[in-house]
Amino acid sequence: MSTRQHKLLNKFAVHHKHVLPLRPVASGQLVRVVGLTLEATGCRAPVGSLCSIETMVGELVAEVVGFDDKLLYLMPIEELRGVLPGARVKPLGEQSGLNVGLSLLGRVLDGSGVPLDGLGPLNTDQHASRHGPYINPLSRRAITEPLDVGVRAINSMLTVGKGQRMGLFAGSGVGKSVLLGMMTRGSKADIIVVGLVGERGREVKEFIEEILGKEGRARSVVVAAPADTSPLMRLRACETSTRIAEYFRDLGYDVLLLMDSLTRYAQAQREVALAVGEPPATKGYPPSVFAKLPRLVERAGNGGAGQGSITAFYTVLTEGDDQQDPIADASRAILDGHIVLSRQLADSGHYPAIDVEASISRVAPMVISEEHLEAMRKVKQMYSLYQQNRDLISIGAYSQGSDPRIDNAIRLQPAMNAFLRQGFKEPMTFEESRVMLTQIAAQCQG
Repeated sequence: MSTRQHKLLNKFAVHHKHVLPLRPVASGQLVRVVGLTLEATGCRAPVGSLCSIETMVGELVAEVVGFDDKLLYLMPIEELRGVLPGARVKPLGEQSGLNVGLSLLGRVLDGSGVPLDGLGPLNTDQHASRHGPYINPLSRRAITEPLDVGVRAINSMLTVGKGQRMGLFAGSGVGKSVLLGMMTRGSKADIIVVGLVGERGREVKEFIEEILGKEGRARSVVVAAPADTSPLMRLRACETSTRIAEYFRDLGYDVLLLMDSLTRYAQAQREVALAVGEPPATKGYPPSVFAKLPRLVERAGNGGAGQGSITAFYTVLTEGDDQQDPIADASRAILDGHIVLSRQLADSGHYPAIDVEASISRVAPMVISEEHLEAMRKVKQMYSLYQQNRDLISIGAYSQGSDPRIDNAIRLQPAMNAFLRQGFKEPMTFEESRVMLTQIAAQCQG
């Protein structure tokens, strides 16, 4: 080979490095539909990518959720309608990204990031991948500051730190949505991201218009995927909420992420996993459910140097008020604390129905002073002492003077109950909550 020929080959080789190989996208056909699962042959697409399916009413977009040899398993993102045998299936490539920017504030989006509020398209010029950046655990800043959430019982007795992940454990109808609304109104976070997943459509509108209100909505982004949406849309809603929160955190904002609920996320993943043949393990939940939960939760928290924080509250539905439910038990292990809402307190008109005995914030000792921590312990011990002897007191079996500590607990019970109650439109700052706690603790004896 001559020198000139060698130079020409090197020149073409350099250009070849920057040219992507042309791979024709082969279309396949639909061969089977079982429930929400579509089976196609004749096309290749990676798990997580999107495909377009021809139907009688237009194009249907589905996501690849698995495969078996040459058989591709897909699940529709929207309602399954007008599908015919042998329909053409065309791969679309990887999942699209998200439009992000400060113009998201005040908007309501679906699980794919498409506006639902009728306020027109998103005026954003930035695009973010759906997969958030991985943060080395050693690069995250420690949790050292408290976050004011505007709820007296939480600020004083269950203090939350910036970057903490808390679980809100509750059955149905005990006021969890109202408590989330109180936090959106009273929180000192810069930006609030709310994920409403698996809720009734009526409740979504009520939360936005009545509970969130204009003031709360102005600094919030709401992502909604009601119960009648596909399981993939519900999964996407949780991931979209988290991705938007990550975007604002990386810009340096302190973000409050409210996810309602983590249980609906687990149930949606169960539907997808069972549809593609994954065997159930714990009470009908496949192993992939318990693998996905920590991946979602670990994306919240403090960022690295120069970044902000994501303080997250995940509601966990306890079926039949069973705190040992598989999802509740798994969530408790991966979160930094839990707040339990009591049906007994809710039935007696005590709102927010926070059971301070069963609740705990694992980072509270790291973000509050020793005086605050000591006051918290005194009040909690006095409150618990009354609850332990409540039955004896209510039936008159306890004689006053038998135990000075119980006498003191009985005397302080009205003040403690009034302290733990709070009106929906009565936010209280962290400092005001601490001062009131200190005043009640000063009356606790022994």
